[in-house]
Amino acid sequence: MSDIQLSENELWIASFYRSSEMSGAMFFGRVARTIRGPLQKDVTHHFADESAHASYWTNCIDSLDQRAIPMRDAYQDRYMDAVGVPASLMEVMAITLVFEKRTIGHYNQHLREANTPAPVRATIEKIMLDERWHVRYVREALQDMEQRYGKQEIEDTLARYTAADVEIYGKAMAEFEERFAAQ
Repeated sequence: MSDIQLSENELWIASFYRSSEMSGAMFFGRVARTIRGPLQKDVTHHFADESAHASYWTNCIDSLDQRAIPMRDAYQDRYMDAVGVPASLMEVMAITLVFEKRTIGHYNQHLREANTPAPVRATIEKIMLDERWHVRYVREALQDMEQRYGKQEIEDTLARYTAADVEIYGKAMAEFEERFAAQ
């Protein structure tokens, strides 16, 4: 039995993270199933990482003698609602870069919270190692795609997804703040 207890809201956040990692795994599983060429290996690795991250969150929650709260949607679902399904591999990589950078920023913010329980902190730190690699390989993939799509089109796509991300993240943070204000 764990000495640490997550509040209902902390359990909700850890469950939300878990759900988002599962959603990422399913998305990258679909991409990995269809992709050919040099990115096949990296996208398949990314799929495996996202799946492992969901497992890390499940194990974290379990180590605290709790069970994840089932979630109806994930953070990624909000992206698809706002910008639609990516129409090309370049768009997949662009939305992934924006999303992964946001994830790193959010997880870093969570780590700065003084009351973050040790198991949650350890889970985030473990996941962050993979997240940094995700940003690196995706950034390199987008650079390699400049010849096909053009640098400007990639920059425009990144700008469009970044603008959507700002709106989506703002709404998510308002939801998080509302949840914690009620605590």
